[in-house]
Amino acid sequence: MIYETIKIAIQSLYSNKLRTLLSMLGIIIGVSAVIAVVSIASGSQVQITSQISDLGSNLINISPGISRGGAGSISKSSQDLFTLDLGENIEENSPNVKKVIPNDSRSGLFIKGDNNYQASIVGTEEYYQVINKYYPTQGIFFSDYDLENSTNVIVLGSALKEELFPETNPVGENIKFNINNTNHIFKVIGVMEEKGRGLTGDLNNQAYMPISTFMNKISNSNYISNFIAQANSSENANLALQEIEYVLDNYLSEDESYNIFSQDQLLDTINNVTNTMKLMLIGIAAISLLVGGIGIMNIMLVSVTERTKEIGIRKALGAKKRDILVQFIIESLTLSSFGGIIGIILGGLGAYFVAQVGGWPFVISSSIVFIAFSFSLIVGMFFGIYPAYRASKLDPVDALSYE
Repeated sequence: MIYETIKIAIQSLYSNKLRTLLSMLGIIIGVSAVIAVVSIASGSQVQITSQISDLGSNLINISPGISRGGAGSISKSSQDLFTLDLGENIEENSPNVKKVIPNDSRSGLFIKGDNNYQASIVGTEEYYQVINKYYPTQGIFFSDYDLENSTNVIVLGSALKEELFPETNPVGENIKFNINNTNHIFKVIGVMEEKGRGLTGDLNNQAYMPISTFMNKISNSNYISNFIAQANSSENANLALQEIEYVLDNYLSEDESYNIFSQDQLLDTINNVTNTMKLMLIGIAAISLLVGGIGIMNIMLVSVTERTKEIGIRKALGAKKRDILVQFIIESLTLSSFGGIIGIILGGLGAYFVAQVGGWPFVISSSIVFIAFSFSLIVGMFFGIYPAYRASKLDPVDALSYE
């Protein structure tokens, strides 16, 4: 009986192909929009998370904050706060911190022959390459010997190398760095791999030198601008953050402040924003499903009117109210299910195309496919009940005499 009812429902829909397609359109748009939106958002989220993780593991950035003066807010200079001793203090008194490295930078003009380029030079330690998962592809990074002896060595970022040495190997070459109208000569000992943005900016567009050389010859200061700390593990990152805050609270005076944030906080913020956007866009797409449901209801009401005589004949031959009700509900569910299937296919194809263009992973969740399809069936059922109920209530005599 159910098979025959389904067969009749499909035949009825097939006999009015254009009307059937138009009635499914809202469901198709709604489901495809939900699938595409969630897939695109998930793929971009995976890419962003991966890029942040690639910049280093379990990183915590520590920098000076704002101090309150008598006349209002003033920026507290790092020259009043951050010394190399502070970094050692944090590392020694924070059990869940693996390493703390100093970091400072200045902008100046790099000169090699006829080529010159404005970029930043970063003073740091040898562990910088480990903490940022960032290594040379040519030459070497500077060593503890260079740090102890403040040697005039420099390692170029990949973009900076292309600007100054577009077609040659710069390792072993001397390069001039001009800052505050003073020239400094450094020997290039390496070129870093290509990398994205990190906690210190565009890594490719920077040069790197021992922090001791930087402090003695570039900044001429005993203070640095910030520290980068690495937690022992991602599980202990929050503990490491609390330990660093405890050390800083005890090291600094009451009117001195600091800023501290970790990769986990950055990832949480990105995930929260992405999830909020997902929900908003899913809500918009759900409106299309509701509109599609209204379209199905209208089409089914028209179908009931057109098939009044058919309903009368079926009732005269013994069909019960339940049979008529089931028939029209099945027709409504068939419309919404076919619309859902087509929407899933189109949404998946659209998300795949956008992922290829955007260069991020194609991610499609089976759970969101199931939810979108189930919602389309619920919409079809909900908006099909009234037309089905109206058809089942028709009097067979009135139906047979309907013109």
